[in-house]
Amino acid sequence: MTDSPYDRFDKRTKILAEERQKSISSRQAKQQNHAYQRVVNLLDENSFVESGQNVLHQCKNFGMEDKKIHGDGVITGFGKIDDRVVYVFSHDATFLGGSLGEAFARKVINIMNLASQNGYPVIGLNESSGARIQEGVSSLAGYADIFYKNVQLSGVVPQISIILGACAGGAVYSPALTDFIIMVDKHSHMFITGPDVVKAVTGEDVSFEDLGGALMHNQISGVAQLIAQDEEEAFLLCQQLLSYLPSNNLELPPNIEANLDADPLLAGKDIDSIIPNDPNKSYDMHEIIKAIVDFEELFEISPHFALNLITGFARIGGYVVGIVANQPNHLAGVLDINASIKGARFIRFCDAFNIPILTFVDVPGYLPGLDQEKNGIIRHGAKLLYAYCEATVPKMTVITRKAYGGAFDVMGSKNIGADFNIAWPYAEIAVMGANGAISILYRKELSNSNDPDALKAKLVDDYQNCFSNPYVASELGFIDTIVKPSQTRDLLIKILLSNYSKRSDTPKRKHGNIPL
Repeated sequence: MTDSPYDRFDKRTKILAEERQKSISSRQAKQQNHAYQRVVNLLDENSFVESGQNVLHQCKNFGMEDKKIHGDGVITGFGKIDDRVVYVFSHDATFLGGSLGEAFARKVINIMNLASQNGYPVIGLNESSGARIQEGVSSLAGYADIFYKNVQLSGVVPQISIILGACAGGAVYSPALTDFIIMVDKHSHMFITGPDVVKAVTGEDVSFEDLGGALMHNQISGVAQLIAQDEEEAFLLCQQLLSYLPSNNLELPPNIEANLDADPLLAGKDIDSIIPNDPNKSYDMHEIIKAIVDFEELFEISPHFALNLITGFARIGGYVVGIVANQPNHLAGVLDINASIKGARFIRFCDAFNIPILTFVDVPGYLPGLDQEKNGIIRHGAKLLYAYCEATVPKMTVITRKAYGGAFDVMGSKNIGADFNIAWPYAEIAVMGANGAISILYRKELSNSNDPDALKAKLVDDYQNCFSNPYVASELGFIDTIVKPSQTRDLLIKILLSNYSKRSDTPKRKHGNIPL
């Protein structure tokens, strides 16, 4: 007797369930989560809808007819995070190391197409050995299709990559094209070629951690933006990140109805005394930021890379803002190559997704030195300048203390498109610091003086009164207003309220040519 459609359905369902459970059990034996479990752990409870579960590869080479698993090594579908729709794919390392083949690639591309068409974020849970050798050029073409789609989605919907194991070859280039990469310490690795290949080519003995560990990519290379201690924290970071982001580039960020009276910071947190009287002493810019944003909550991006520049998301009066800030506690807050790259990438993301940019400035200039010049500080520094000039979202700037030289121009000056510029009474706005300027301008007078120290002290005081203060810049229209630190939060809320619907007409062109 021929099986009925329901009989066939029940048999197929049983086969899939047994196959899935066998795969899950093999991971549990190694105390590792399966690709399906990861999706369920990331998303809201009972929200995941799987697609392409029956897909099988069609490769017949190298004994592949006998090596098949439904889904072809990747879990795909959609679900919700905090009741907002997201599309997701998760590499299944139990099948051929999570390597990508033609059918695998088609499943991922399908999810990315749906995300683009519907305007929802894409999250990739990555653990893959790269291209599937057995499928040859088809696997390479599959990666190329995904890379192309990554670029097509860039600036359209947020793309987040979570690295949960070893990823190599093509499995690292797709994450590198996404907006944010989250890695798990001691468990995540990203590299083009593994330690064995490196040793064969260069003779160097390197570990997986040194070559592509989470700390290395968060602290040194800058490839990754966030690091977690385990998978649970990685998913929490992803969820927190999404809470600041719109689902697509046509939406505004998820602002909240702020009960300003309930904000503890409005009760009078004193930030007027944070900045030292001595302009040569450092302070932690985090204290300034957290005293101004809602509930002291700053979600920092790349907190371990280029420590002289802080980037991250926060809310002010319920409005999402992207924070860019010099950090006087590290290298005196100077701009260098890594800080310029970090800032430029973050600003361009904010601009793509309608997130206003708030800049806190305390910068003595660009970092001088032979290494910086040889490695292209001019080219890389220009990236940050380009990003600020290109951005059309509301831009607000607060000069807390020093704003010297070209760095004043770059860090959200009014002349490169900032909408509202604030200075604090401590602000020093000049080509350079008073001591350095006087040493150059009055070199002869100081060398001929009977009391050069007294003369220099007088000249420095005169220079500060004439140039290194916010009032001169304000009189010339480069600063909109001068306020005390404690007045800044209220002012910023009013500025955001009046500028959030900003629209800018830009010249018709294919795209600009950022100095890469």
